[in-house]
Amino acid sequence: MKTNQLTAQRQEELLQLLKERFEKHMNRHEEMSWTQIQTKLETNPQKLWSLNEMEITGGEPDVVAYDKETDAYIFFDCSAESPKGRRSVCYDLEALESRKQHKPKNNAMDMAVAMGIEILSEAQYRELQRLGDFDMKTSSWVKTPVAIRERGGAIFCDRRYDTVFVYHNGAESYYAARGFRGSLKL
Repeated sequence: MKTNQLTAQRQEELLQLLKERFEKHMNRHEEMSWTQIQTKLETNPQKLWSLNEMEITGGEPDVVAYDKETDAYIFFDCSAESPKGRRSVCYDLEALESRKQHKPKNNAMDMAVAMGIEILSEAQYRELQRLGDFDMKTSSWVKTPVAIRERGGAIFCDRRYDTVFVYHNGAESYYAARGFRGSLKL
């Protein structure tokens, strides 16, 4: 049975890894202090557990924003390509259950909930793309507007030709090169 707690050793390892990534990519979080972020992480073990889930599935989470109104740091998956441990999934449970055969093992929305994160919206995905070039070979499901989802569709994004594209597909579809990216507020 999986527990939502990290060992003291894993907490220490993860904090060090996150600190190194933070320092390596200062363009993602100019004028932010790692010390303040680490203090918040150390007092929020559930959030640290979620960041570990992002990390072990290949997301390479990093701080990308600070919300002054809520005093929250925002982490996004910043891996160059869609996180490898979250690919080959359809959009949501309804889509998964609609498949008659060749079902994927999971779906993006339920995986995100289980990890304690939220799937990126299209706007958040575009914010991420302002920080670098992501999903040059893969694509990522993003939160789909209700009107599209009610009609059986879902949307995903990628970057090609130095442009961010938004596409649609049946929500039940899944591909080896499509996963999802998440966000976490701390």
